[in-house]
Amino acid sequence: MSPRRSRLAHVVPFLAAAALAAACSKEAPPPPRPAPEVAVVTIEPRTIPYTPTFVAQTESSRQVNIVARVSGFLDSIAYSEGDLVKQGQLMFKLDTKPFLAQLNAAKGELQAQQARLDTAQVTYQRVKPLADQDALPQMDLDRAKGELDAARAAVFSAQAKVEEATLNLGYATITSPVTGVASRSLQRQGAYVNALADSANLTYVAALDPIWVNFSISQNQMAHFQELAAKKLVVAPKDDNFDVEIILPNGTPYAKRGQIGFADPSFSPDTGAFLVRAVIPNPRHELRPGMFVTARLLGAVRPKAIVVPQLAVQQGSNGHAVFVVGASDVAEVRPVIVGDYVGDKDIVIQTGLNPGDRVIVDGMMRVVPGQPVRIAAPSTAPAAAAPAGGAAPTAGGATAGKAVDASKAPDAKKK
Repeated sequence: MSPRRSRLAHVVPFLAAAALAAACSKEAPPPPRPAPEVAVVTIEPRTIPYTPTFVAQTESSRQVNIVARVSGFLDSIAYSEGDLVKQGQLMFKLDTKPFLAQLNAAKGELQAQQARLDTAQVTYQRVKPLADQDALPQMDLDRAKGELDAARAAVFSAQAKVEEATLNLGYATITSPVTGVASRSLQRQGAYVNALADSANLTYVAALDPIWVNFSISQNQMAHFQELAAKKLVVAPKDDNFDVEIILPNGTPYAKRGQIGFADPSFSPDTGAFLVRAVIPNPRHELRPGMFVTARLLGAVRPKAIVVPQLAVQQGSNGHAVFVVGASDVAEVRPVIVGDYVGDKDIVIQTGLNPGDRVIVDGMMRVVPGQPVRIAAPSTAPAAAAPAGGAAPTAGGATAGKAVDASKAPDAKKK
């Protein structure tokens, strides 16, 4: 045997042994990944409230400016600024002495004119019989008749001056025309009030019960509601008799509800909206004019609505989508079109889901589309919070999950 063949005979067994050792040291493949556990809700259409909300501002139902009708010196301020005043309660009083003097002068003038009338009547009664017998010329009768008519007119004018002086004296005492809260006084005691100048403005009184709540509805909001109503997706209350609920700035509902009392027939050319006014009882004066609140219209409903937790809806470049557990418990991505929010945690699905669909609401971070999942038992998963009015279905869980890549699903955009 040649030396070369001898060396190959020694190398070949060594290589075979090395290959066998390498094959034995290779790790075994990892076991298959277990199906992730998820919580689902089963879609069940139901009737839920449809509650539009609007930014609103309160306004006094009757705010009256207190203005002096006559000029004079302000003698006294008879109310406490910022307090509640009753209708007819004294608020200001001007110096009444000049007005008393004018009234007395007018009464004196009336008495003088009344005496003149008495004299003219006596003269006319004497002249008329004589003129009828041609004992006096007709000219004397005409003169006596003219003096009598002039005296009657003078008495009428004097009576008017007495009434004017009486009114001016009454205007010197200024009372509240309504029950409400009085503002601060714009004039101080001793100041001269000119009825023909700005100094005539003394204060204002704002009635608080009831109180008005004003808000605006835009053309788009009106068109959206009309579209939903035409499709029977929203049913308005009978005769559009909505209740109005007020949400205070701290987020709590106001105890009293009211009704819509006025709706402007025209849209504003500046804002493209029309004004709506609600009348709200305010017996404890908790609402004050000028407050910004939220107005909620109650009474409309959504029949056969499909509602899911907001956390179940993911958003991508092509719109919104949800994870749905299909046949054989395999997860799939379902594009949806969402509608209005329901309460604080749920949302209406307009299209994309059907009754009986199982929507994943918890465990989305571990879900892979097209792969099987394991549905958690309802007793082991936390319940999703339902909004007011029972609008949302209860869920096996509703925690935040990983966003779905909705760009891989068909286009679906929020309406």
